[in-house]
Amino acid sequence: MVEPVPESISFPSEEETILKLWQEKDCFQECLKQSKNRPRYTFYDGPPFATGLPHYGHILAGTIKDIVTRFAHQSGFHVDRRFGWDCHGLPVEYEIDKTLGIKGPEDVAKMGIAEYNKQCRNIVMRYSNEWETSVMRMGRWIDFKSDYKTLYPWFMETVWWVFKQLYDKGLVYRGVKVMPFSTACNTPLSNFESHQNYKDVQDPSVIVNFPLVESEDVSLIAWTTTPWTLPSNLALCVNPEFLYVKVKGEKQSLAQGSVLKCVLCVFRFPGKMLKGKKYKPLFTYFEKGAFQVVMDNYVKEEEGTGVVHQAPYFGADDYRVCTEYNIIQRDQVPICPVDASGCFTSEVTDFAGQYVKDADKNIIKWLKEKGRLVNASSFKHSYPFCWRSDTPLIYKAVPSWFVRVEHMVEKLLDNNAKCYWVPEFVREKRFGNWLRDARDWAISRNRYWGTPIPLWVSDDFEEVVCVGSVAELEELTGVKVTDLHRESIDSLTIPSRCGKGSLRRITEVFDCWFESGSMPYAQVHYPFENRKDSIDLVCIFFKSYCRFYTLLVLSTALFGKPPFKNVIVNGLVLASDGQKMSKRKKNYPDPGLIVQSYGADALRLYLINSPVVRAENLRFKEEGVRDVLKDVFLPWYNAYRFLVQNVQRLQKEDEIQFLYNESTAKQSDNIMDKWIQSFTQSLIQFFKAEMDAYRLYTVVPRLVKFVDMLTNWYVRTNRRRLKGESGTEDCLWALETLFSVLFSMCRLMAPFTPFITEMMYQNLRHLIDPASVEEKDSGSIHYLMLPQVRETLIDKRIESAVSQMQSVIELGRVIRDRKTLPVKYPLKEVVVIHQDAEALKDIQSLQKYILEELNVRQLTLSTDKDKYGIRLRAEPDHMVLGKRLKGAFKAVTASIKELSSEKLEAFQKTGSITVDGHELHEEDLRLMYTFDQSSGSAAQYEAHSDAQVLVLLDVTPDQSMVDEGVAREVINRIQKLRKKGHLVPSDEITVYYRCKPEGEYLDSVIQAHTDFILATTKAPLLPFPVPKTASVIIEETTQLKGSDLELTIVKGSSAPRAPLNGPACTYVNLRVKVDNKEQGSTWEQSLFFAAKIVHVCISMFVTELTSKTDLQTLSSKTLSVTSSSSSAGPVQTTDTLLCPYVNLLLCNAGEVATLLLDNPMGQNGLSYSGLLSEAAKVFGLRGRRLKLYQDQDLTQELPPDSSVKSLNTKTVFVRVLPTTAEA
Repeated sequence: MVEPVPESISFPSEEETILKLWQEKDCFQECLKQSKNRPRYTFYDGPPFATGLPHYGHILAGTIKDIVTRFAHQSGFHVDRRFGWDCHGLPVEYEIDKTLGIKGPEDVAKMGIAEYNKQCRNIVMRYSNEWETSVMRMGRWIDFKSDYKTLYPWFMETVWWVFKQLYDKGLVYRGVKVMPFSTACNTPLSNFESHQNYKDVQDPSVIVNFPLVESEDVSLIAWTTTPWTLPSNLALCVNPEFLYVKVKGEKQSLAQGSVLKCVLCVFRFPGKMLKGKKYKPLFTYFEKGAFQVVMDNYVKEEEGTGVVHQAPYFGADDYRVCTEYNIIQRDQVPICPVDASGCFTSEVTDFAGQYVKDADKNIIKWLKEKGRLVNASSFKHSYPFCWRSDTPLIYKAVPSWFVRVEHMVEKLLDNNAKCYWVPEFVREKRFGNWLRDARDWAISRNRYWGTPIPLWVSDDFEEVVCVGSVAELEELTGVKVTDLHRESIDSLTIPSRCGKGSLRRITEVFDCWFESGSMPYAQVHYPFENRKDSIDLVCIFFKSYCRFYTLLVLSTALFGKPPFKNVIVNGLVLASDGQKMSKRKKNYPDPGLIVQSYGADALRLYLINSPVVRAENLRFKEEGVRDVLKDVFLPWYNAYRFLVQNVQRLQKEDEIQFLYNESTAKQSDNIMDKWIQSFTQSLIQFFKAEMDAYRLYTVVPRLVKFVDMLTNWYVRTNRRRLKGESGTEDCLWALETLFSVLFSMCRLMAPFTPFITEMMYQNLRHLIDPASVEEKDSGSIHYLMLPQVRETLIDKRIESAVSQMQSVIELGRVIRDRKTLPVKYPLKEVVVIHQDAEALKDIQSLQKYILEELNVRQLTLSTDKDKYGIRLRAEPDHMVLGKRLKGAFKAVTASIKELSSEKLEAFQKTGSITVDGHELHEEDLRLMYTFDQSSGSAAQYEAHSDAQVLVLLDVTPDQSMVDEGVAREVINRIQKLRKKGHLVPSDEITVYYRCKPEGEYLDSVIQAHTDFILATTKAPLLPFPVPKTASVIIEETTQLKGSDLELTIVKGSSAPRAPLNGPACTYVNLRVKVDNKEQGSTWEQSLFFAAKIVHVCISMFVTELTSKTDLQTLSSKTLSVTSSSSSAGPVQTTDTLLCPYVNLLLCNAGEVATLLLDNPMGQNGLSYSGLLSEAAKVFGLRGRRLKLYQDQDLTQELPPDSSVKSLNTKTVFVRVLPTTAEA
């Protein structure tokens, strides 16, 4: 049975309950069992490091992965989801180096590699429990028990296999290359790693002179921002095509352009004339065959002097150019006087032991003392930092092992084109540009904790053996191998086949990105196991281009095909100030506390409904998560609660058990039912198409909009129907519609908000007809498939009509806000002007809703705005046009303001207009409607419009409407006080009021509108004093219209009435004689509806008395009515009521009425059901459920089978059954 839904909810607490449910039922594993025979959807989980706690970036990526895989399951696929862990590489080693104070390789040597790797192994899963807890708490379903770790020997073995394939294809070589180098981590980085962390920094900027040997009074001048490279200078480079000048100043100098303040330009010449010229070196540490001018086109004129100093082992272009000019040779010992920690070696005697960046200032000082410094300043530019240690990188030549990539750039681009990227521009621009600049990949690292490169070499590197498996290593070494880390295999040797003694393994390990690129194969131990697994895989990865790149390179090199079909790219989650999130700065809220406060679903939806899923950056703001609760979850929850309340009401009052069966549900003819059903089916259609295309950034906004459409439009405009006030059949239609929509919505939202949808489903499932359930096990919403599109329910005409209605209502609300006219205050008229007559028909069909929502009395439709004196005028967008037009902006602005209404109407249609020779478009102008002051409409109406429709509201004051608005304010105060007192509609109460000062405006309004207030609050409203015996629930004093309004709510209905003697209402007996046949009849008058009843009496029976007779004076009299022409006068005797009757007393309201049990005498006798129906009519309670009692304490209910005639002259007490959905 469906359970009642509480008024308030703690989403985090409900999520904890759902987590326990999933654990008890083992829902994730059950989900996998149910889908095991379905088509496979292959998913890769790019693994995190467990050396740190999860942050918002991890949560975002995990949420996207969870959404996509849940959707795949709901779409009929089997999705294995295994968690993976990155265990090797710099992140782990850097933590150990910090903890143990390790500064360089010599410290590791003292400790020993075995101990060092043991320390690494100890921390590699430091936070694994916290990770598992966090991932599970976020609602992500993934298998931790069958995880993979990059340190597993079987994983490492596949990495060896991948490398051996490349080696056998001739794609591996050893060389010296200038590479980005992390001095903090003592290792080179690949080019793509160096691109991950650029920062704007201030570096020293120096200009240095280089006197020519042939003429020492003439110097070349060069500029650099890395003074620390000057001790290694071996050449100067110029551009052969540039024009250089010789100038005469304090010293004669040569440079491209005018760098120095010179007195006289002596000579101009092309750069090629400088080729081969010798110059005097700055330092004499390295003198062999160097210190001459070379040429290359890489020298640019945008910055510097046109003369670039060459330190070939600290710059890639320097190395290339100096090699071409034989300044250095590829096979020579590198001239690289900087060690792995970034300190000068002993060769640089003046600065030995100094960290290069720290040595900059000492080098500048030295240059100044030697007269070689021309200028020194600082320079702000973008510079690469180590992605792990966040320290500046240097460029340094190191011997490395490389995988050839440059030769297959075209193939990489071709395979990339076969992949589907979301957003698509990333493939062609960001990633495509990266691929076009691809360089050979340095895969070796001079580190310890990683997968060792499986190369055994002779001392002279002439003989090389590449090992591709554990079995092969065991065969070659004769040793049983159980682990593949350095401490286990570095000591193993392989006998040389060429007589070179024993071959030893090289010391390097793989770059951990090589492991990442091998992951699709290594996670399943391919090819040693699972050889049947297809390489034609679907892959979802996020955030790091490095991972995409390495996957693509290895898959292209190994198989000639792309490694994945689909890629979703997300942006970065930044702190609210746009800075990178930093634990040190504490510039972001703890994710755990956010989930604890708002719940995981709210955080998930906030992240997914943001620019970050379009590969843009998100500034994280806690209030954004809070807004998800306020704007999405609470309205959604209230709609669900409202449904359950009214289903329970239906069962309690009408004993109708609500069970929903899609195949047997009757089609409603209500236009709003048809609209929300059509809107839902259109959403399902859109949802499937966009999710199949992985465009989460289009799907989530539509889902959020749907919540608004459901709660703020459908439920809001159909509350009375859902509460049963328009009859049982219509109520059932509305409830079935609301259930259908909520159930569909839960299934669509399940991948995005798995907790709240499960919570709702666990209750709603009891309202589903078991015969309609297709799934064998429907114990969780996450077992269910997505709803199928029911195209027969899609009606675009109705969707368009409701959209038109919404536009009218929203425009009207804007006008009310602008004029500070609350919706509580009724207005006379709303005028809707639209050029499309069909659109006006659509709006007319929904007139009822427009009048209710805008609280106006009349809707007028028109296609003629001129009738109301409406004109268009334009204002320029100052920001947009100001930037574009600059000096012409002022004149164009004046012309824009002079544009006629006719021209602007044409602009509305075409979207462009030419003003003063400038073509303007929709984004350049803001169109507004204004009134022609001569029309007289300006004072009566206020206008607002969108691109299609113009709405006018009659805002002229009307006292009766103002009074009604004040009465609505009183109702609002009473209902809010009810809520404060935690009352429900079924609670019987009486409201007492007092206005101070008494007799003022507010007091008179309440007295005049007591019936109006009562009809809404359904509680007696009585003036003070409050009886001393009354049980006060809550009381409050508020300000309203300049008066103090005191409200007190007490338990129970108002004081009981004295017993009624005789009919409660005035009446008149009629003796009607037609054709000499007489029959008796009675008309009674309700105390509250006397005027109406009298009017009916007059019109039907006593037309001759209408102008002169006071009918109240006829009370209890008998009139004779004949068919003759003579007038029927009153009979002077007083008679009792001719017909049997019963008095009715409406509990909690104080209203009384009298019903005739038959009329005329002996005819048309009332039954029990007729009595209920007539009671509802006389009290204006059609559609409400009533119960009848024989006593005032409501203990003796009138049985349905009782004789109604026995009630003659008695009083029956009428109780209105509550609609539990009322607040």
